[in-house]
Amino acid sequence: MKHSIRKGMLLSALVGAFLFTSGCTAGMAQQPEHKQIAQQQEVKAAPEPTCTPEVGGKGIAAVEEPEGPLAPSGKSVDYYETVEPTYVDGVLLVNKEYALPRDYGDGEDPTAYQALLKLQRAARWAGYSMDLMSGYRSFETQEELYNDYVAVDGVEKADTYSAWPGHSEHQTGLAFDVGWVDLQFADTPAGRWLANHAHEYGFIIRYPEGKEAITGYQYEPWHIRYLGVELATKVHQSGLCLEEYLGLV
Repeated sequence: MKHSIRKGMLLSALVGAFLFTSGCTAGMAQQPEHKQIAQQQEVKAAPEPTCTPEVGGKGIAAVEEPEGPLAPSGKSVDYYETVEPTYVDGVLLVNKEYALPRDYGDGEDPTAYQALLKLQRAARWAGYSMDLMSGYRSFETQEELYNDYVAVDGVEKADTYSAWPGHSEHQTGLAFDVGWVDLQFADTPAGRWLANHAHEYGFIIRYPEGKEAITGYQYEPWHIRYLGVELATKVHQSGLCLEEYLGLV
């Protein structure tokens, strides 16, 4: 009887030890899995690094904000005190990008005006009136005109037909509005004569039809710009506007 009890107790002890050992082994086998899951969760929760370009570095270029009151062009009014006229291949260029200083000019260019008189005489001989509607305009005069147009039509529309002060070709003394300041002028005999013969006297139609996206202005069949006969003839024959011909597009 005692032998049987000892045998049973020994068997029970062996079974308990086996179960204890198996449980520990199972727990040890599962432990790395728990650690792996925890590590995966930590990786997922970790925020991804972000790169912010530095201003003035390789990312975003530094932008110099104008100081003080702004002109209609968006530039500081002081800009027009120091800006220099721009010449491309010897041609004075004035448009929405290239400006003139406030004090530039004091009247019509003498050579351009004499060429205009020749053009007007030739037009009369051909039976057409080519009256001068507008010539030289100072910075201040252009400023007044532009503001008046804005008051009537608003900025967006005015910008399609009126130059900002400092950006008008009229300030150069080389540009003239002749004939009739109206789009219908292009379809009149006088308008067609001007388009076909202006270059013979050194002028181009400065804002031709179909070039609005380049010049920044609507078609103006009355606005002529003096370049001299040789250059005006080349530009006319090329079919390009002045910006295109000078290679700025």
